[in-house]
Amino acid sequence: MITKSKHIYNNIAIICLIAMFFSCTNSKKEVRDFLADKNLPVGSAVNIYHVHKDSGRITSKTKAPVFYDFSNRKEHPYNEFPQGIKIITINKQGTDSTTISGNYALTYNKTKISEIRGNVVITNHAKQTKLETNQLFWDQKEHYFFTEDGFRFTTPESVINGFGFESNEDLTKWMAKDITGDIETTQKDI
Repeated sequence: MITKSKHIYNNIAIICLIAMFFSCTNSKKEVRDFLADKNLPVGSAVNIYHVHKDSGRITSKTKAPVFYDFSNRKEHPYNEFPQGIKIITINKQGTDSTTISGNYALTYNKTKISEIRGNVVITNHAKQTKLETNQLFWDQKEHYFFTEDGFRFTTPESVINGFGFESNEDLTKWMAKDITGDIETTQKDI
């Protein structure tokens, strides 16, 4: 009698375990939707160091203390760097070309546009130019920076302050708006 009841309890336990395994299956889509509804990231990382390569050559390095992946958003998937970011682009000779840093960043996956805020600094090491601002937008498809916020642009010859700045990624071709400061220019014959 004792062995029969022992087998019955074992069978009941096995049936309950099997039922639990089959009732707790969620598809990846269900988990992503749940996280999106609760405004939670689908992934996160601490102290990231990402190296991007193109055709076997390192083109950029990204460092950030915290990274959140919100790629589970249907309309506007994005990545968030709430404690800052530092991006170093590498030129074809293998040396640091441009460094981009800021206190906070968002990168939208579909449009490839990033917003960097708080103590944004872009430095072109070869040309010794530096852009400082509080908010910057970066169009990664067009390789283009722009801001409508106040800025300071420093070159070996001058310091330019103003509101509104547009430039290519390496700060060699730029347009400044509402500027103040001393600017050295060359005048060509007409």
